[in-house]
Amino acid sequence: MIKENRYGWLVSITGGVNGFLSSGPTFFASSVIFRAVENEFNWSRTLVSGVATFGRFGGSLFGPFEGWLIDKFGVGKMVFIGFFLAGLGLICFSLIQNAIQYYLSFFLISLGFSIGGFTPSITAVNNWVSNRKATAMSLVTIGSTLGALTAPILVWGISDIGWRYTILILGVIILVAGVPLARVLGKPAPKNSTSNVVDTTKVEISNSDFTPKEALKTRSFWALSLSHMLVNASLGALMAHIYFYLTDKNGPNLDPEIAGIILPIMAIFSMMFQFVGGILGDTFSKRFMASGFIAVQGLSILLLIMAETLTGVYIFAVVWGIGYGGRNPLIHAMRGEYFGRKHFATITGLSSLGVGISMMISPLLVGMFFDIQNSYEKSFYVLFMLCLVSSLVIIFSTKPIKKHDTTTRDNLSDLG
Repeated sequence: MIKENRYGWLVSITGGVNGFLSSGPTFFASSVIFRAVENEFNWSRTLVSGVATFGRFGGSLFGPFEGWLIDKFGVGKMVFIGFFLAGLGLICFSLIQNAIQYYLSFFLISLGFSIGGFTPSITAVNNWVSNRKATAMSLVTIGSTLGALTAPILVWGISDIGWRYTILILGVIILVAGVPLARVLGKPAPKNSTSNVVDTTKVEISNSDFTPKEALKTRSFWALSLSHMLVNASLGALMAHIYFYLTDKNGPNLDPEIAGIILPIMAIFSMMFQFVGGILGDTFSKRFMASGFIAVQGLSILLLIMAETLTGVYIFAVVWGIGYGGRNPLIHAMRGEYFGRKHFATITGLSSLGVGISMMISPLLVGMFFDIQNSYEKSFYVLFMLCLVSSLVIIFSTKPIKKHDTTTRDNLSDLG
């Protein structure tokens, strides 16, 4: 039993490694790659950043189907297939000669990481760990966020050996890494494992598994999904444009090497506060904790707009890390505890449809407004407002009670 419990935490750490590889270079540090492509081909900002929209299009549409595949065929197979596709896409990306190849190869990368990245990792953690779910899931989100540490590595690689060889090497690493990740994450969780014993003294832990149809009928599903969609619009847009903004002449106008350090600072504070957020979520109300952290994430965007010096950018990076880091594990833990284990991947996939669409559209719109106005300011104000609305919406995502679930009702009654 003890070994099973320890394996649950090994799954959490492995999920973090998965997140580091699948979310790092091509998401959190993607704007570094986009800048290199823009410099070589001299394409418009809309065309260059629009690849993030096109790439996430497949992931958005595939999200609900992806969750069903995970529930049906298992985490391990999806991780292996996803990393194979992503690795192949990266190798193709290193060989691009025109915009069509640019978009198609990035689409393959995004589809692969969508299939084999975050969702199967968080599903494996949800299956193995229940008592400290928010803390365990924070390890996965921490790994994903630490992917931003690849930004200075990419800057160094691009300046030293060129962006094509840098991406080619990354593709080979992804192909090799898929095998051990799939093996660890794909191990089925024992049905009676002590790591899956639910602590019924906590109000927010579900005693029942909702079917996808049942989840769709709850206010909690829609409030949580809408809040996640709104706040992630800012995430998608900033990750596609942050390096552009920091190095633009009408922005902070930082040197490329200095700008490459900002993303790791964001990642380090995100890592710290994802762990803090996980602990707070296991102690206090996840809804109100998430609401507060989402508001802080919005505040950081306002600080970025006002930042005119390197010090101001540093302050933004720290506050962003606190807000994004704190809210990230809470949202996923709420979904797992609200709707149970059995159909978690499918329900997460359904919820990710709206999230993916917002992250798909926001980079394109921000890029279009930049090409028209030669400024990010108004777009960033919109992202700030979306975060504030998200912080209010998530408060309405209360724990649903499944019909005919007398056990849950009794537990809630006992807790007053």
